[in-house]
Amino acid sequence: MTDKARIAVFISGAGTNMAALVYASRIEGCPYDVALVASNDPDAPGLALAAAEGIATFAQSHKGLTREAHDAAMEAAVIAAGAEYIVLAGYMRILSDGFVERWAGRMLNIHPSLLPLYKGLDTHARALEAGDSHAGTSVHLVTPELDAGEVLAQLAVPIVPGDTPESLANRVKFAEHQLYPRAVADYVGRWRDPAALLQRVRALALALPETDERESHGSPGFRVGGEKAGKFFAYFADQHHGTPHIACLVRTGSMDELLNLVESQPDIYYKPAYYGASGWVGIILNRPGVDWDEVAQWLQRSWRNVAPKRLTRLMDAADAF
Repeated sequence: MTDKARIAVFISGAGTNMAALVYASRIEGCPYDVALVASNDPDAPGLALAAAEGIATFAQSHKGLTREAHDAAMEAAVIAAGAEYIVLAGYMRILSDGFVERWAGRMLNIHPSLLPLYKGLDTHARALEAGDSHAGTSVHLVTPELDAGEVLAQLAVPIVPGDTPESLANRVKFAEHQLYPRAVADYVGRWRDPAALLQRVRALALALPETDERESHGSPGFRVGGEKAGKFFAYFADQHHGTPHIACLVRTGSMDELLNLVESQPDIYYKPAYYGASGWVGIILNRPGVDWDEVAQWLQRSWRNVAPKRLTRLMDAADAF
């Protein structure tokens, strides 16, 4: 398992944001590597810069191809490069819904406005026409709806007297080059951030009926059943007892199941100190590509193991059908 996420950067022109991403990736501690730079224009100047830096490149003109066919070619290159995320950096193509949906949560874009203001084109002219005091740039997740995905980071740039769309665009570019590498690093590096991982586990655990959070043995723990009779069904462990793992601890059905999970999938599961003796398994979270749906299923299963019958009766009845 690599310590760094692999990203593919899509460009259509000079690739200045791509260059910012590449050079940021060379700084110690950056959580990503640029595995591929791809373009819909074989003559895009950014491809030469990427090649000079020893980065794999791919180019496929969109001319004469359907949108889906072109997206498929670009996607095949991404997969061949082993990239886990796609980062759009001046990529002047609207992507097909199917492509976007396949990469949901793993495709980022930078847009030259303070979203949700001024989606689409001519953002600087529109900001000037509106008399805004600031323009800016936003990094967001890509969704089928144009420029509508979750905003991950923003940076405002003041509008000064005499600004034109061109002068404003030039200053916003400086902001983009600072913001994009930081936002990408923060997003793809979340799998190493204990606070971000705890937030996700907490949201899943507390969404289950009648749960609460209480610290136990120095770890956040999650209980079901009320203040007095509540029982723990999960813990969050941050490299406890000398392990390198940040993990969600949940109950298994038996020691045999625990040992089988650890033996067959050691990159996902481990036997935690102290808790392992009681049949708890650790789901390793500080790794790329965690299946959070599976984590949610484990939490629900563990919750059902200790929840009062009055809470599980309806679920048991539903399972019978």
